[in-house]
Amino acid sequence: MRITATALSLNVADVAASATFAIEHFGFTEAMAADGFVSLGHPDAGVNLVFLRIGLETFKPDFIAGPAGHGMLLAFVVDDLDAEFSRIAAAGATVVTEPETEPWGERYCQFVDPNGIVWQLVQWV
Repeated sequence: MRITATALSLNVADVAASATFAIEHFGFTEAMAADGFVSLGHPDAGVNLVFLRIGLETFKPDFIAGPAGHGMLLAFVVDDLDAEFSRIAAAGATVVTEPETEPWGERYCQFVDPNGIVWQLVQWV
């Protein structure tokens, strides 16, 4: 198998809210959009994020078309966690976890977007 691209699709109640959060705080850009759908790219990440409005008829199978927010965590490794935390928190994002360092060397912080998706930054120390 040769994989040429990767995308993560998340069902959310408010597509624009999660897209705006990703663009304003994490540097994603809109690649394409339509009613109930937006695809975002990032110049430094190897994954596209796609937000789909819950209940879109094109989502298959429809019996699992619920919201992605429950237990969903997106993690991104960064070079300077403390600087990014300060920047994002100062811009008004809701902080879930201020920077902490785990015994195994993972330093992380977390924010939550308007749809309940947790956005985590990680720096290995």
